Amino acid sequence: MANKQSRQIVRLDVNGATHEVAVRPQDTLALALRDGCGLTGTKIGCDLGTCGCCTVLANGRPILACLTLALEAEGQQLETIEGLTGAERLHPVQQAFATCGGSQCGYCTPGFVMTSVALLRRNEAPTRDEIKSAIAGNLCRCTGYAKIVEAVETAAADMRNA
Repeated sequence: MANKQSRQIVRLDVNGATHEVAVRPQDTLALALRDGCGLTGTKIGCDLGTCGCCTVLANGRPILACLTLALEAEGQQLETIEGLTGAERLHPVQQAFATCGGSQCGYCTPGFVMTSVALLRRNEAPTRDEIKSAIAGNLCRCTGYAKIVEAVETAAADMRNA
């Protein structure tokens, strides 16, 4: 008979709503968001913390949800890609990724978007080098990053002009 691990309830504040999720001690935040909260925009790419696909914001800072235990996230204000979209329009970063062609297959896009949002919240006019530095932890296997950097520059300009 398989050894069933006990679960405990963790309260996660995600996108302004509280979710109670039953997790095992080793369950990652990425799994809790996807399976427990139904927020599948957070992708699991490498499950090793090397690709950035699982990037979410915790208290406004980008974190890797595949390396963060769900239990560690309790008490933090979490924001996922689903929290950016308004009822009527995309977040300026999402819109810029669409307009500039910053997405290829799209799998890595939520991580890039969340990292870019965090950057633009703390620096409304980043240089190209600052953008490249901010997104260095996110990997895309489909593109050469030029359109991703262009999308962040476009979003920054759009947000300043709004």
